Amino acid sequence: MDFGVVLQTDPPASRVVELARLAETLGFTHGYTFDSHVLWQEPFPIFGAMLAATEKMIVGPMVTNPGTRDWTVIASLFATLNDMYGERTVCGIGRGDSAMRVIGKKPCNLATLEESMKVIKALAEGEEVDYHGTPLSFPWRQGGSLPIWMAAYGPKALALCGRQADGFVLQLADPQIAAWTIGAVRQSAEEAGRDPDSITFCVVAPAYVGDDIAHQRDQVRWFGGMVGNHVADLVGRYGADSSMVPQALTDYIEGRKGYDYADHGRAGAEHTDFVPDEILDRFCILGNEAAHIERLEELRALGVDQFAVYLMHDQKEETLNAYGQHIIPAFQ
Repeated sequence: MDFGVVLQTDPPASRVVELARLAETLGFTHGYTFDSHVLWQEPFPIFGAMLAATEKMIVGPMVTNPGTRDWTVIASLFATLNDMYGERTVCGIGRGDSAMRVIGKKPCNLATLEESMKVIKALAEGEEVDYHGTPLSFPWRQGGSLPIWMAAYGPKALALCGRQADGFVLQLADPQIAAWTIGAVRQSAEEAGRDPDSITFCVVAPAYVGDDIAHQRDQVRWFGGMVGNHVADLVGRYGADSSMVPQALTDYIEGRKGYDYADHGRAGAEHTDFVPDEILDRFCILGNEAAHIERLEELRALGVDQFAVYLMHDQKEETLNAYGQHIIPAFQ
């Protein structure tokens, strides 16, 4: 199992780079950031600094979207970074939540996401595409690779991921939901004639190592609110009683009152008070090192290839060190 770390691009950017460098020395192979250019600083210049400060770390957004930048711009950004630093990027992508809603737009639909993934990957890898009726390619890009990992929760998105994406991103660490979503992606891949084992399965969730569970829950309650935002979209689309969405995902949003993007992804967000402790214990990985190893073993047994830590809490270095010294070595 590989390990990644997800950071927010709050200023100073040097702090993001510092944490990425530390993570690599501790055995993390991937470094990601949020991509919401109004709420935080623009990530792509910071990706260059992260790549320059590390030796082998794979870097990318967790996740970008096809609505805030032209697809050719996204492809050119990745292709340029790969040309400079040796094919060390991955494109995590989704429909767009905070990045789109903060600028007054709705998340992109799945048809747009599907087409954008084809264009971005092909251009970034040096191929020619048909872009709105115009044949395009980068004359300075030959060969290369850009894995596209798609974030998904709902049935139709999971099906698209299985048909097309190089990787699946599940933003929660609940084994029951992981089993359902991974199974759906694998089934879709098989139906499309793809090898399911060729898809990278990445689980992303807050991880906090320590003994004060009550404090840990308060620090990561924001995550339950963020996931609840996506689940509310699913309920609106499929209905709360739909067999297409597991009850484990829908039960807890009954008390949800709304969402304040000013506190998106931040510890102490008041709009996440509705999130019960039980959900945090299921969606995040909390407790001592043994508890982390036990949960990660469950996820690995389900086919998870990588676990990436959302590091949005008050014990960043401590959690990175605990993973590097005791947890990551247990999986090597």
